[in-house]
Amino acid sequence: MTDKPRSAQGPGYGPRRRRPRLGPRRESEVDQASARSWQPRAGLETPPRQVESMQPDGEPERRLGPIHPAYDDFSSEPAYRLDLPDSQRLPLVFASPHSGRHYPARFVAASRLDPRTLRRSEDCYVEELFAAAPGLGAPLLQALFPRAYVDVNREPYELDPKMFNAPLPDFVNRHSPRVAAGLGTLARVVGNGQEIYRDQLIFAEAATRLRRCYWPYHHCLADLVEQTRRRFGFCVLIDCHSMPSNSVGGLLRPGVKPLDMVLGDCFGTSCAPEVSDVVQQGLTRMGYRTLRNKPYAGGFVTRHYGRPSAGVHVLQIELNRKLYIDEASYQRTASFGRLADHLAQLIQSLGQLDLGRLAAE
Repeated sequence: MTDKPRSAQGPGYGPRRRRPRLGPRRESEVDQASARSWQPRAGLETPPRQVESMQPDGEPERRLGPIHPAYDDFSSEPAYRLDLPDSQRLPLVFASPHSGRHYPARFVAASRLDPRTLRRSEDCYVEELFAAAPGLGAPLLQALFPRAYVDVNREPYELDPKMFNAPLPDFVNRHSPRVAAGLGTLARVVGNGQEIYRDQLIFAEAATRLRRCYWPYHHCLADLVEQTRRRFGFCVLIDCHSMPSNSVGGLLRPGVKPLDMVLGDCFGTSCAPEVSDVVQQGLTRMGYRTLRNKPYAGGFVTRHYGRPSAGVHVLQIELNRKLYIDEASYQRTASFGRLADHLAQLIQSLGQLDLGRLAAE
């Protein structure tokens, strides 16, 4: 018997690549290198429940300045949707940070790309594939804004100075591998390496997007993780993504089944091995071919929230889009329902895992 999920829509904020062209393969290399070499920056190595401490040097959000009305695309639109079970029975949280499909008209008009091309970075319909979670007793959080607009799987201030018409504040991280690849908190390119913007931006626009979208999403996610940890003694966060089929093309070998999914646990540092094991073994039994940490080892969410010693375990799951959509038309294929059913079975398997020892000591 499943719970009846309850839905809540989050606020915008307030009440209820001569640069080389960079494709998906390059992005995966950046992600993998980041997981291997990432070192905490000031204000980022904090307990997940203290999401406010993610501010640079502990400064409050007011350093961003006031919301600029001219760029306030989400003043009357929710930034996220949260589907809650009537009663949380599983120590699991599911989050889909890149499946948002609300492209503000002003953003589309400012882009040199057509709406279809802007969707190249979108993890299409991932929240639908994991939609069974609330009915099985676990919350599901999804961003409603698109990744091309603001990427919540990045540090809060990974910004490319070349995108802006004036110098950026000192607290901005200008030199991360993600920024160099054009895939910072405000991306310069979409997934196939095409430049997004016609003209340079002003920092007030970036600040407004962060205040309306980035911080509300992370405040909600941090609250879910902490509430789950307190209730069960630990929390397992599954960060849900999809990947272009050509991003794993280099891993194909003659006679070997194409790669279906990639599990990212930051090379064993973001979750206990039991979590990765039960997911990989379950998917293998269902007939899927999986790899760990290659080519995607985990992004900011996996690295930042994953604290096994504190009872918080994070695993990133990347689904090959060819499993469930036509990548040219973004239409769901006949296999969509089958994959969703298998993921529901996976959620149940995770819920049955004896995770007693995963509680913080």
